[in-house]
Formats: sequence, C-alpha cells, structure tokens
Amino acid sequence: MAYSEIPGRVTVEPHVIEAVARRAALQVPGVVALAETDVDRFLKTGKAVEVILQEGRVTVNLRIIAQAGLSLRQLGKTVQHEVVRTIEEMMGLHADRVNVLIEDVMTEEMLAADTKAA
Repeated sequence: MAYSEIPGRVTVEPHVIEAVARRAALQVPGVVALAETDVDRFLKTGKAVEVILQEGRVTVNLRIIAQAGLSLRQLGKTVQHEVVRTIEEMMGLHADRVNVLIEDVMTEEMLAADTKAA
C-alpha cells in the first residue's frame, strides 16, 4: 500500500516546530545564541522562538544574538532560509513567514568572557 492511501492523519504540535526552528537557527554560522531571558530559561518557555499556527499557515518569530563583524542583514536572510528549508524537509510544512529579530551582537572577546563566567 502506498503512503498516500493510508487513512488517518499526522499532526505536529507547535512546540515541535519551535524545536526544529530553534535548531535550524543555531546551526547558522554567525548565530551566537537565541535571545532568551533568564525567566524564559528558568521556566523553559522558549520565548526566543515563537510559532504561530493560524488557518494552516505557519509564522516563526526568532530572537537571536549575532556574532559581531558580520552582515546582520545577510545573517537574518540566511536564518530565514534555513528555518524555512528545515521545517519543509522535516515536516512537509511551509513557513509562510519567518521574522528574525537580532537583539544583540557579541564580539569574540565577549563570547570568551561569557564562556569563562559560565
């Protein structure tokens, strides 16, 4: 029996789409981290990534921290492309809109200092 003939449906929960978008964004060179507040991390709310499903349409909002010295516009476009591509490949869904908010930039020195402090 071909897959298209199997009755039933497959549903993907929004938090799964969030996890996929999160992973895709973090794989892009130049994305240092997602911009989560301490409260977000403590409560595990993951507000750095928000997925809105409305009438079969997917919107992804991402808040990122970028590596200094890069073209932020190009980085944002690359993040958009990778998130859309990954969601399509993994889930067969199309993200109609991916909004990328770059909340901060960090230099190599700032990254090294953060790593030592942690």
